[in-house]
Amino acid sequence: MSLGSNDHAPSLFNIQIGDDLTWNVQPLLHEIKHALAELIQSGKSHIIDLRSIPLAPGEEEKIIHALGTGEVQAQLNAMGPSEIIETQYAGVWLVTHKNDENEIVSRFIEITRLPDILSSQAEDMNDAYARLSEELSEN
Repeated sequence: MSLGSNDHAPSLFNIQIGDDLTWNVQPLLHEIKHALAELIQSGKSHIIDLRSIPLAPGEEEKIIHALGTGEVQAQLNAMGPSEIIETQYAGVWLVTHKNDENEIVSRFIEITRLPDILSSQAEDMNDAYARLSEELSEN
């Protein structure tokens, strides 16, 4: 069968209008739940890069809202401001990095006991030890 200019072919596009364009909110929350179970059982951490997942407008905010805010928040200033927020679910962290213009450049959900970015690095601790030793030797 050939299609003429007045014939109608079935649509090849799935055009959707509304808030739930990708339907990734619930699957992501389930992924977080399973990652939290794995952290509890084996100690294995998991990171979800929110900027690498296709999300419709508003979906990232829905995920953040669903996770809520917990008791621990930290701010870091290294190559731009970063904020690390434990969600209402212990072990589930929202880590946001911004540039100098305060624009979000990356956002991660980390399922871990403590995000690596908050852990002191060996090189920094060695430097701190040397400075403290020097300071104490001068007194």
